[in-house]
Amino acid sequence: MSVSVRSRRFGAISLLALTLAAAPAAAWARVDAFHDVNLSPEARAADLVSRMTLEEKAGQLKHAAPAIPRLSVPAYNWWSEGLHGVARAGEATVFPQAIGMAATWDVPLIQDVADTIATEFRAKYVENRGADGSVAQYRGLTVWSPNINIFRDPRWGRGQETWGEDPHLTAEFGVAFVHGLQGSDPKHYKTAATAKHFAVHSGPEADRHHDDIHPSKHDLADTYLPAFEALVKRGKVESVMCAYNAVDGVPACASDFLLKDTLRTKWGFKGHVVSDCAAIADVFLPTSHNYAKTPAEGVAVSLKAGTDLICAEFGANKSSEIGPIVEAVKGGLLNQAELDQAVRRLFVARIKLGLFDPPSNVSFSKITPAENDTPANRALSLKTAQASMVLLKNDGLLPLKAAPRRIAVIGPNADSLDALVGNYNGTPSKPVTVLAGIRARYPEALVTFVEGTGLVGAPMNTLPNDALCADATCTGKGVKVETFQGLELSGEAKAEAAANVQVSWGRPQRERRQTSTRWTGFVKPTETGVHRFTMRGEGGYRMIIDGKVVVDAWKRPADATPEGAATLTAGQAHAITIEAWQDGDRGDQRLTWSKPSQGAEAAIAAAKDADLVLFVGGLTAKLEGEEMSVRAPGFAGGDRTRIDLPAPQQSLLEGLHATGKPVVLVLMNGSAMAVNWADEKLPAIVEAWYPGGEGGHAVAGLIAGDYSPSGRLPLTFYRSADQLPPFKNYGMAGRTYRYFGGEALYPFGHGLSFTSFKYGQPKIAKAVKAGEAVKVSVDITNAGRRDGDEVAQLYVTRGVAGAPVRSLKGFQRVALKVDETKTLTFDLDPAALSVVDAAGVRSVEAGSVDLWIGGGQPIARPGLAKPAGVSARFAVTGRKVLP
Repeated sequence: MSVSVRSRRFGAISLLALTLAAAPAAAWARVDAFHDVNLSPEARAADLVSRMTLEEKAGQLKHAAPAIPRLSVPAYNWWSEGLHGVARAGEATVFPQAIGMAATWDVPLIQDVADTIATEFRAKYVENRGADGSVAQYRGLTVWSPNINIFRDPRWGRGQETWGEDPHLTAEFGVAFVHGLQGSDPKHYKTAATAKHFAVHSGPEADRHHDDIHPSKHDLADTYLPAFEALVKRGKVESVMCAYNAVDGVPACASDFLLKDTLRTKWGFKGHVVSDCAAIADVFLPTSHNYAKTPAEGVAVSLKAGTDLICAEFGANKSSEIGPIVEAVKGGLLNQAELDQAVRRLFVARIKLGLFDPPSNVSFSKITPAENDTPANRALSLKTAQASMVLLKNDGLLPLKAAPRRIAVIGPNADSLDALVGNYNGTPSKPVTVLAGIRARYPEALVTFVEGTGLVGAPMNTLPNDALCADATCTGKGVKVETFQGLELSGEAKAEAAANVQVSWGRPQRERRQTSTRWTGFVKPTETGVHRFTMRGEGGYRMIIDGKVVVDAWKRPADATPEGAATLTAGQAHAITIEAWQDGDRGDQRLTWSKPSQGAEAAIAAAKDADLVLFVGGLTAKLEGEEMSVRAPGFAGGDRTRIDLPAPQQSLLEGLHATGKPVVLVLMNGSAMAVNWADEKLPAIVEAWYPGGEGGHAVAGLIAGDYSPSGRLPLTFYRSADQLPPFKNYGMAGRTYRYFGGEALYPFGHGLSFTSFKYGQPKIAKAVKAGEAVKVSVDITNAGRRDGDEVAQLYVTRGVAGAPVRSLKGFQRVALKVDETKTLTFDLDPAALSVVDAAGVRSVEAGSVDLWIGGGQPIARPGLAKPAGVSARFAVTGRKVLP
C-alpha cells in the first residue's frame, strides 16, 4: 500500500535551514546538545526527545513523521524502496531484480551495485528535499531493502525479491548489499538499510495478514534465522522490518521471542525496527491475528516487544492517528520510558544519516542530482545483467556461429518493459528490451517481431483512442459513457463522453464504490480478420459487437479473464457496447484488444521465414508479486499454483518448434519454471530473470557469444510443483536442494558456459578438532577455448542426524583466460562444519566431512552432465556446541 504525504513547510528560518548555509559545527554546539556534532548520536537524540511533548513523540512513530517546527525538526517520510535500484521515484538506474543479482554469485559486484544505488538515493534526496529540509515518500535515505527471506517454495510471488533458497548465499549477498547501501564512512550512513521481513515469511500472499507459522526449532535455527543474524552481526544493518505473519501464536511485530530475546538480546541489535505496512493493524484486527483487542493495545504490545516505527498501521496517515499511541501511554499500557526508547532510536538513525548536521560535516553531501542514472551506472547495470544470465541448456547452437540474416523475435516478453523491471522498481530512462537488444546487436539482419501470444492469453493491448468513434461515420471520436449507482445498470445514469473505454478510482485515496457502467460507440480497425477483446479489471462485464454478444462474463470467474472474438473489416466502423460493474475500494477497468497481426498464426509465419527464432516468454510482476489479484489459471493472490510455462505460451512454443527452425527460449521471470518439454525438445534455453534496464543488450550479447555466460541458479528448478510439500507447510523437509530428495529439472547452482574448467586436487588437513577453522585451497584451470568466468561452489556434507543432503558453505567467482590456472582458498569457520539438532542447538559433531568443490552440485541426469569438480574428505574429532 502507499500513502500520499505532502511535505510540511514552516515559515520561520529553522536551525536545519542553517545547515544549508554550512554553519560551523561550533555554532551548532552553542545552540543545544541535539545539534552538537561532537556528541554521540545517542546523546544528541536523548537531548531532543527530552524536549518533546507526548503528542510530538507519538507523531514521530509514524512512517510519515510530521515536522516539529519549534524544535527545528522537519517532516520526514521513512518509506523508500531500493530492492534493485531507487524505486518509485521516477527515473533511476534499474539493476536486475534481486533474484537475478543472486544468480551472479558475485558478492563484490553486488556490493558495488548497492553502493551505486545509495549514490542515486543521495542524488534524489538532494534534488527533492524541501527548502525546510522535509523529505517526501520514496525520496528519503532510509531504504527498506534487502529482502532476505528464504525462497523456500517457487510458488511464492515475492520470491523474486529475495536472494534465493540458500541461507549461506542469502547471508553473503545480504551483508554485501547492506555494506554497499550504508557505506564505510565512520560517522554517517550513506543510506540506512533494512533487513526484511523478520521472520519466517514467504507466502502464501493471500494469507499473510493472519497466518500463524509454527516452524520447528531445527528449521528456525538452520534455515530461517541465519541470514538475519549475519546482517545484524556482520552487516551492522541499521534497521529490521518485522513481518505480517505470527510465529508460534504471536504476531511478528509484537513478538518478544523474535524482537526482544533474539534480535536485541542474543544478537545485540542496536538499530530500529519498522513494521511492515499495516502489520500493527494485523495485531489487533479481528480479521487478522486478533492478538490485541484495541488499537492502543496493539501499539503497546508491539512497542514493548521492540517495534519502533509504525508503517501505515491504520490506513492513510493522518495526524489524528497518533491517538492510539497517546491513548496507550495515558492509559498505562505503555510507559513513557518505552515510548522514549523508540523515538530515540529513530532519531539516532536520522542523525547517523547526517540529516541534522551541516553539509560540511557529511561527506555524502557532495553527491549531486547529476549522479543519478549516469552512463557509468547503466554500464554497471549491463555488467550485472550479463553476469546474471544462466544458460540452462545448450546443444551447441550457442554462441551463434554466424550472424543470422533473418531473425524472428516472438513472445509476450520480447518487447516488454514489465519483463525488464520486475517489482519494487524504478523507471529506466533508456530501457533496452530483448527485441531492441537483438536489433542493436544485429543491425544488418531482418528482425521481425510478432508477439504471438500474451502471458496467459491473447496478446492484449489497450485500444488506441483513434480506433474508437462516437458515430458510424467516425466524424466524432471517443465513446458515450453512462455510469449507474449500484451493480445492475439501473436507475438514473450520469452520461458523458470519454476518449476510451476505461475507468479507474481508489488511488491514492481509497473510496468504497459500487457502480456499473455502459460504454457505447464504434470501433474502426486497421486490419481485417479476427480481433480478440477483453475487459481488464475485477468486476463482471459483457461485450456486444455489431449486435452480437461476444463476451458474457457478468458473473466473472475467479481464475480467468474471459475473452471474446469478432471478425472485423479494416476501415469499417463496427458498433460496440460494453457493460461492466465494479465493486470495491479500488477500481480499474480497461478495454484491450488483440489484432490479427499479433496472433499465433502470424508468429508461425514469421518463424518459417527466419533463420533463427527467439521466443521470449515467462512471467512479469503483473502475474507474480505482492498480494495481488490475477485472474488466470495457475495463479492466485500474487502466487502461483503451478510452475510450468502458461498454456498459451507453451502452445505457441510447440508450434514454433514444429517449423523446424532453431528456437532459443529466453525466460524472463522471478521464480523457477518447469520447462520440461523445452528442455527435451529445444536446442538452447536462457534464464534472463527480470534483467533491468539494460537487459536486452545482455541477452543479445550472450546469444552472439560476446561473453561466456556464467550465471548460476540461486534456487532449484523443479519438474513440477507436485514434487513439493503443500505451499502453506513451512517445514523444510522435501524443500530446496538441501532437503529435496527428488530429481530436479535444473539443480541449485546449475549454469552452463561456453568454455570448460578443470579442478585440481584440494589441499586440506586430514583432521581437525571440533571448533577449529579449516582452510581449503584448490587450483582451477580454464581448459576450454574461450575466456570465461567460473563459479566455484563448495558444498559440505555431514552424515549426522539433522544434516542436509549438502549445504553450500563457500563460493567464489573467478575470471580465467584460456589455459590460465588460479588457486582459490576457502576459509571454513566452525559454523560451516556444524549441524542443527531437533532442539535447535548448533554443534560441530565428530566424524567425517565430505566436501565437493565444483561448478555446481555433484548431480547428473540424462541430458544434464555432472559439472566439473572434485571431492575431498577429512575428519572432525571431538564435539563442540556453538553459541
